[in-house]
Amino acid sequence: MASVLITGASGMIGMYLTSNLLQKKHRVFGVDSRKNDYIGADANYTFVQCDITDKDSIEGIIASNKIDSVVHLANSVDNDIDPYVTDAEIKKSKGCDKFIYELADKHMVKNFLLLSTTQIYGNQKGREPIRETNPEKGSSNYVDLKLTSEKYMLKAFKKSDTVPVIARVAPVYTAEYTQNLRDRVYDYKDDVAYIYKDGEYGFSFCCVFNLIDFINGIINIPEGRYEGIYNVADSRMITAKEILDYEREHHRIGAVIQRSPGVGISFNKSKAKTDYRYFDPASSFNNWNIDNTRARRIAPFRWTLKNTK
Repeated sequence: MASVLITGASGMIGMYLTSNLLQKKHRVFGVDSRKNDYIGADANYTFVQCDITDKDSIEGIIASNKIDSVVHLANSVDNDIDPYVTDAEIKKSKGCDKFIYELADKHMVKNFLLLSTTQIYGNQKGREPIRETNPEKGSSNYVDLKLTSEKYMLKAFKKSDTVPVIARVAPVYTAEYTQNLRDRVYDYKDDVAYIYKDGEYGFSFCCVFNLIDFINGIINIPEGRYEGIYNVADSRMITAKEILDYEREHHRIGAVIQRSPGVGISFNKSKAKTDYRYFDPASSFNNWNIDNTRARRIAPFRWTLKNTK
């Protein structure tokens, strides 16, 4: 079994990943500034409460234990930081990046997985699925944070035996956590759900269990080079109608109004720069189709909105 260090271990994704790895009898080391429910609950789990910029504490874990894999979830909106991304968050991420990649290389960690985001692609022209080779057009503080992390990582491991893996993950969801889905069909200013036409347009999301399966696949790869960037998203988009139907079924949404495309909501460029969740409804019909072909070589991507838990 592998020894895995998880940063951001007390965030939503970190908790799901910890549970899954412990069930598979892996040895898990968690790092976070907040405590979590797994502390003391499993002999294979070791937790260190510290800030992600605490180099000495993190080096103590990596140096004292033969860590096979690092899963870097810290400084990620869908995991453990507020959706309003400030300059302070960007600075903290850079401070962590400057040493954590170096430590992984120094102590011969087998692989290092960074949680990034598909927001990096921004609005893409054309209708072809968005692949890892598409231009990086995203423009926000969160995109800047993650692009910087990616670049630091690829540079740090260029001549290293540590295999760098970047998971550009679409906004995540579970059966109970559907905030990212709602953001595409809800006007918070008017406190109402809305739909264009029949809601046949869609967006790429990622069931958190597809992400967990992908991370497991990376941890369990026995040998070989598999470094680089992977789009991690469900194999099919979720339409606006499917989101509304799902939320109605779970009694989490009320009346829905029908709108004409581009009418009813004004775009706030300044807010879009800092708020991860801010969505311009006028871009609903843009290309949001993320291609996960490369990632499907690692994991089956069997989870959907219908069978998530």
